[in-house]
Amino acid sequence: MSFPLLTAVAAVPAIGAIATAALPAAKRTAAKWLALLFSLATFALALVVAFRFDPGAKGPFQLTESHAWISDFGVRYELGVDGIAVALIALTTLLIPFIILAGWHDADPLEEATPNRRWRPTQGFFALILAVEAMVVLSFEATDVFLFYIFFEAMLIPMYFLIGGFGDRAGGDGEEQAAGRRSYAAVKFLLYNLAGGLIMLAAVIGLYAVTADQLGSGTFSLQQIVEARTAGKLDIGTGTERLLFLGFFFAFAVKAPLWPLHTWLPGAMGESTAPVAVLITAVVDKVGTFAMLRFCLQLFPEASSWATPAILVLALISVLYGALLAVAQRDIKRLIAYASISHFGFIILGIFAMTSQGQSGATLYMVNHGISTAALMLVAGFLISRRGSRLIADYGGVQKVAPVLAGTFLIGGLATLSLPGLAPFVSEFLVLVGTFSRYPVIGIIATLGIVLAALYVLVLYQRTMTGPVRTEVRSMPDLRARELLVVAPLIALLLFLGVYPKPLTDLVNPAVGHTLSVVDKKDPKPTVQVDAGPGGGRAGQAAHDQDREAAK
Repeated sequence: MSFPLLTAVAAVPAIGAIATAALPAAKRTAAKWLALLFSLATFALALVVAFRFDPGAKGPFQLTESHAWISDFGVRYELGVDGIAVALIALTTLLIPFIILAGWHDADPLEEATPNRRWRPTQGFFALILAVEAMVVLSFEATDVFLFYIFFEAMLIPMYFLIGGFGDRAGGDGEEQAAGRRSYAAVKFLLYNLAGGLIMLAAVIGLYAVTADQLGSGTFSLQQIVEARTAGKLDIGTGTERLLFLGFFFAFAVKAPLWPLHTWLPGAMGESTAPVAVLITAVVDKVGTFAMLRFCLQLFPEASSWATPAILVLALISVLYGALLAVAQRDIKRLIAYASISHFGFIILGIFAMTSQGQSGATLYMVNHGISTAALMLVAGFLISRRGSRLIADYGGVQKVAPVLAGTFLIGGLATLSLPGLAPFVSEFLVLVGTFSRYPVIGIIATLGIVLAALYVLVLYQRTMTGPVRTEVRSMPDLRARELLVVAPLIALLLFLGVYPKPLTDLVNPAVGHTLSVVDKKDPKPTVQVDAGPGGGRAGQAAHDQDREAAK
């Protein structure tokens, strides 16, 4: 294919970011529409990628692009997608237009300009969102490790300014105190992720040194490294491989976020506007779990198997810890943040269960969690903007004055707790089945996360939407046309993928099969206790063997 389609998917939002930022200060409305048009154009290109992608084709990557970049150090501009990347690119480009629509007025100038209440540059807000989109898309497309690292780290810069410069106005304190909280959350986000990135950089350099020593010339190409290992031309020593794996995994675990490296997320989501909070947890954090599948497992298969027991324990702690803290929260946005930590625990469980069901479920979970969290958080943002408070105790009886808002909030919440019939149920079910088939004890304990999810979601709905109507919410308006345009398609997707997930499973299953083959893992065979029957032990066993052969 001569047209660089993958480059175009990333270039369009990058150009949109530059064009939006360049508009004069007075052209605020034009900046919003321009950003929205560029995001829609990007989504259209992502759909072209999805339609051009053939899940049944041979080879790990399609629509590949490869050009020399820094030849002296083996760095190439290499792009390619598998089914997992296509699904996540589609998710990212789908959510960005809704994020822009939901944040339509979030960067409007404040009505009063005082020393403690500053004007907010609308153009900068939307330009930063498009810049994040471009970097996330390139992270999903990059098949050169160094190229991936650049965009993995570069996305921190626009995210830092989105958290620190365009934070939530509903904190309940004055502008000065709110600015202090935003600054703290933004710096913590940046420091945690930079620390992970620096450790990963050391591992990236180490990987290059190993390939240079054994292949004659260093390379960062994922496909070249995997092929060299498969052919026996590259043999990374056990100790070296484990150290390199830990360097990569640490960075991805911070981004994911995995307990105990999660503490930056509640503050970042709590102090951000609702659209930026969705950008963090539904888009940016997915890069971490995606990279575990693409880079950790494929570059370091032996080390991945070695570290699996410890990672499963950490993931299980994330599931339960996040859910328990969500139950205890009094802040709506922080509750959703801790719920996301629990959900990312499920995703990592599925990845490192090393089964086809687990990894397919984990990939579906990334997509479905993005949609369900976007629906719940954006409706919560609409609710908070009306009342001016994030505290659960400040609400009550909303369903009587704003029934559509309450209904969409309920559907988003039910999707978060993985109610059957909604999209997250399928992915959570597959993760638990895949985990149980290889690690039954961990699979059983992880189901407690489902019970706790039902508790925090239903208690949240009960305290905010039911009961007597509080005086402060009596005049609360229902969802407006723009807000319905944001929420309705997300709910429709949750329903569609809940009853018909086949398009997604057909897309990701070949990529999952390739990953498992690289790691040299096969699904465990179920064991069945067979009664020998009246024919005796040998006859009963012979009949059982015949049945197994017929089943094969």
